[in-house]
Amino acid sequence: VYLAGFLGMKGEPRLQGRPHRLCGTAWQHLRSPKASMGGRHGENHRTLLNEGEEAEMETFGYKTHGFRRALCIAGYILSCGILLLVFYWKPAWDVWANCVPCDLQEADVVLLRTTDEFHMYSWKKVTWISLSSLDYIRRDSAVVADESSLLNRVVRKPDLKVRCIQVQKIRYAWDLAASRFQKVGVLEESHTCADIHVKFGSGLTSKERDTRKLICGPNTIEVEITPIWKLLVKEVLNLFYVFQLFSVCLWLAEDYIEYSVAIVLMSLLSMALTVYDLRKQSVKLHRLVESHNSVPVKVCRRQAGLQAMESRHLVPGDLLVLERGRLMLPCDAILISGVCIVNEGMLTGESIPVTKTCLPRDNGQQPWQASCADDYRRHVLFCGTQIIQAKGDGREPAKAVVLRTGFNTAKGDLVRSILYPKPMNFRLYRDAIRFLMFLIGIAGIGMVYTVCVFALNGEAAGEVVKKALDVITIAVPPALPAALTSGIIYTQRRLKRKGIFCISPQRINVCGQLNLICFDKTGTLTEDGLDLWGLVLAKGQSFQNACSFSPGSPVPWGPACGAMVSCHSLVLLDGQVQGDPLDLKMFEATHWEIEESKDDGELACAMIVKPGPKASHAPIRGMAILHQFPFSSALQRMSVIVQEFSGDHHIFMKGAPERVTHFCHPNSVPPSFTSQLQFYTSRGFRVIALAHKTLPAGMPAASLTREDVESNLTFLGFLILENRLKRETRPVLEELTAARIRNVMVTGDNIQTAITVAREAGMILPGSRVILVEASAQVGRPLASITWKLVEESKIDRCSGPEDRHSALGGGPPSGLGSSPFHFCMSGSSYEVITQSFGHLLPKLLLNGTVFARMSPAQKASLVQEFQKMDYFVGMCGDGANDCGALKVAHAGISLSEQEASVASPFTSRTPSVECVPELIRQGRAALVTSFCMFKYMALYSIIQYLGILLLYWQLNTFGNYQFLFQDLAITTLIGMTMSLNGAYPKLVPFRPAARLTSPPLLLSVALNILFSLALQVCGFVLVQKQPWYSADDLLSACAPRNTSLMGSPAPTGLSQGVHGMRNSTGGEEKEEEESYQSYENTTVWLLSTINCLLVAVVFSKGKPFRQPVHKNYVFVFVLVVQLAVCLFFLFASLDELYARMELVCTPSTWRIALLVMLMVTFAVSFTVEEVVIENRALWSLLKRGLGYQSASSYQKLRRAVASDSAWPPLGKTDFSESVALSVGCREAFSNPAFKSHEEPQPGLHP
Repeated sequence: VYLAGFLGMKGEPRLQGRPHRLCGTAWQHLRSPKASMGGRHGENHRTLLNEGEEAEMETFGYKTHGFRRALCIAGYILSCGILLLVFYWKPAWDVWANCVPCDLQEADVVLLRTTDEFHMYSWKKVTWISLSSLDYIRRDSAVVADESSLLNRVVRKPDLKVRCIQVQKIRYAWDLAASRFQKVGVLEESHTCADIHVKFGSGLTSKERDTRKLICGPNTIEVEITPIWKLLVKEVLNLFYVFQLFSVCLWLAEDYIEYSVAIVLMSLLSMALTVYDLRKQSVKLHRLVESHNSVPVKVCRRQAGLQAMESRHLVPGDLLVLERGRLMLPCDAILISGVCIVNEGMLTGESIPVTKTCLPRDNGQQPWQASCADDYRRHVLFCGTQIIQAKGDGREPAKAVVLRTGFNTAKGDLVRSILYPKPMNFRLYRDAIRFLMFLIGIAGIGMVYTVCVFALNGEAAGEVVKKALDVITIAVPPALPAALTSGIIYTQRRLKRKGIFCISPQRINVCGQLNLICFDKTGTLTEDGLDLWGLVLAKGQSFQNACSFSPGSPVPWGPACGAMVSCHSLVLLDGQVQGDPLDLKMFEATHWEIEESKDDGELACAMIVKPGPKASHAPIRGMAILHQFPFSSALQRMSVIVQEFSGDHHIFMKGAPERVTHFCHPNSVPPSFTSQLQFYTSRGFRVIALAHKTLPAGMPAASLTREDVESNLTFLGFLILENRLKRETRPVLEELTAARIRNVMVTGDNIQTAITVAREAGMILPGSRVILVEASAQVGRPLASITWKLVEESKIDRCSGPEDRHSALGGGPPSGLGSSPFHFCMSGSSYEVITQSFGHLLPKLLLNGTVFARMSPAQKASLVQEFQKMDYFVGMCGDGANDCGALKVAHAGISLSEQEASVASPFTSRTPSVECVPELIRQGRAALVTSFCMFKYMALYSIIQYLGILLLYWQLNTFGNYQFLFQDLAITTLIGMTMSLNGAYPKLVPFRPAARLTSPPLLLSVALNILFSLALQVCGFVLVQKQPWYSADDLLSACAPRNTSLMGSPAPTGLSQGVHGMRNSTGGEEKEEEESYQSYENTTVWLLSTINCLLVAVVFSKGKPFRQPVHKNYVFVFVLVVQLAVCLFFLFASLDELYARMELVCTPSTWRIALLVMLMVTFAVSFTVEEVVIENRALWSLLKRGLGYQSASSYQKLRRAVASDSAWPPLGKTDFSESVALSVGCREAFSNPAFKSHEEPQPGLHP
């Protein structure tokens, strides 16, 4: 998997088809403006698929050309299948060669290109679906009752056919009206709320269901278990194995039988392991979705009534009946009646029950999602989630309209993300491909040299070709991809042992570059559980004294207590109260109890709350919760309608204080609201506001909308909860700060609470100033405004001294900050206004932005993307539901979840602790450095062998079979397997490893070591010929009796006089039966190159500061010692049979010692240069300063510009959107047009 992934196939589906990047100039016309607009190929040659979505693609129409097709078939035959293999790797070339461009409506082949930075290509065959079998469809009428439906626009008449393509498991049909392919497995988004209730509230007819099923396909998520033979064929056709096959064929032609067999066995083993792994993944994924396709469900048919069926027969628009009892959702559906409690742990990683309410009967003309813009997800039941409870209206069961089926669903999208992972754009991988191309260029030079040498010496043409091709297999190491990914594999195992699970291994290297971490607050930096501290009730125009809670004492009865016992999302499951931890803590403090309603009337579906034995005395026997308007991060509030037993109806609301007061009568909100709120939030308390009103008698509660309910409320006061920092939070943030990694808080909590927690956690250091940035765009005002205010520090905050305390919020702050560090803080509403009206200021604000509060999930994801635009490598650490979007878009998302692998992020820590963040960075840095070490070693190993072969080619000689075998298997393979075993260094240093293979230190290191190796081998090659005992024809001259004194050992007897089968310099004589490559040059060069490979491994095996020292990699050290011992044995031994087998010749002891001295000198020079020059950060910093080099990262450019701006930040002033003229110095203004807000405007109060 990893080998194929590195060779340009990252991100392709491992279980399905293979899209690839298009190369060459043949496709430049596709990128031209003329082609984009249609040009000579027709107006509809190109369109967008999934426009505006993450999976957006360009589609191009092509028609198969008979003559071109015939030429390609001839090419397949004449090239012995090579052309077909090239087209398999480059599918776009296949389309270009076989087809001609045309309009999409005429195309029988569609070429697809992703619109991201990768531009991956694939092609799909256009298929047809015939509806003629449905005899009830008339050729001159609509196929479905809804005339505006997409299904009516995709059927071609009069032949009743639908043109389709299948892309990544999704079916797209050709929309005749819009002239583009559209998804057909979903309910149209243009439907209004009223449409959904009216058109689908009674179910579909049987005929319409059959029509929809034929066009949309079955509701299945099928992942076939790929046959072993198919997996094997795909692996064999991998570029890596094709190169191996080419190499083996070449070696067999040169009688390298032993080495070829060894490579074949290794390749077969590698393929077997890969196929086994892929087969295991295929089976596991198949079993994961197998049960989805056969869930028994009940649907309501118009005219036919209730029907039971398997879920595979569901179609968009079906009316699903949800009866009491647990059910695993087999589709996405819109709840149109009743209330459901679901477990969305599969989607969010949090197994907390979530309440879903029915879609309102809104008569507006907006699409249903737009009319529910606050949070449309609260009406949607997602596929793969479990319905825990379903309650209908009155005696009717809950009902839901099928929204999406098959792979269009939430679960289908998850499965597709596994089958078709998004490729990772990391410079290391791009640079590695470029360097491979460079090595191929070097091999080309060697091929020319080889052809010249052998041809000029009269060698046969076949022999010249074989020797020239042999150079490619030497210069380009086929094991390089495996070596580069070995560090990732070992790191993934180390992370797993530490409870950190990874579903995207390629992101491990990216973790080594992280320089900014965004943290959620509650549950991440602070304890997940909150302790109830007290109540601060409002009475008239003032607040009462705080009422603290002592353990065991109940909350006294009153409207606030009524809100605490009813305004929550708790459910009773198997006799236990479950739900959000905050709601649980609040409810438990009242000592009330929850029970299911046993009434058959109006309260049939209500939840009952009653005083428990330990509850304070209440004048009522209990309350029934009739309806909930659930909490959402976008709305920051929730409301309930309750009824006292045989009494009045009440409305209770709780939520963010700034939001709740907008729905309260102004006279009920004390004037000291802002100062009181700041008093508690500045001390780190979590503050929840409560509100209430009594409904007039006779008002029907069931017909009330949220707008009716949430108006003219009476403000009750504050519920104060204590949210303590986790024990490990401050040490972790201090460690990251010391490593020069920025820490940013992104939370949905109050901004004052967030600032206080940031001070306590060490994000805002003592002596730093906090600047609150407030931006607003109120209705009725033409201009948006932005204000900078200095935040007053709490008097009890011990993080700073008296000299750092300034005037209260809105008072007269100092005119400037001088050299004091400062931090920007802002709320989600201000962030939204800034992105839309002050986009040119956003980069400067983000440069020092530390606290972002009241952020919705969409805003969190947008913030991460804005940081990425500034060239930060961003990590996101959160604990679940509200952080899913940010976790996915970050370079490294880390979910703190108890589940082994959260679907929300690439990394999941089983232990809910931020300690996983520095650990992941440490391991990522170690993996990245390991990749560089292996890259340098594999490159040097190939170059060393390449240089040695070219030297020997000068004498028409080369290495012997066993010499190659020993170098490639006994040396390089073992080193490649063990060099990556170094663990991560325990301390995070304040700098990151290089991110590019083209960084000057790395290139200089490789270049210098190539020169050292070249000098070593050339010296050995030349000096051996100058020795007095050297003879080109007599291989016993060095070990003859006259040289015994030099040898110190008797001459070997296994060598006959002369060279065994050695070709002479003219190459004209016949070869002997047994070809041999024995010579003094061969022995010298082979010994030098082999031992040099070991020495280079030692030099390149980096330890501190990113990896453990080399001596702690015990396996690697042991392997090196054994290999060095064997090599020294070869150097100094004089065993006849061993030397004959290894094709070595005997040399005097003085020469052997001379070789050892040359090796030691080379090692000393190489090691010294590596430590003194390459790893000398001070020297490189001095060179950068001397050459005037400055970082090209956007945030570094901006930092330099801000440092020279004495007027920044402009404190104590307000600017308006059209009058702001502040320059950002080095960056053009930009906004985020893709950002969609889910928050309402906030006129009125600000904290």
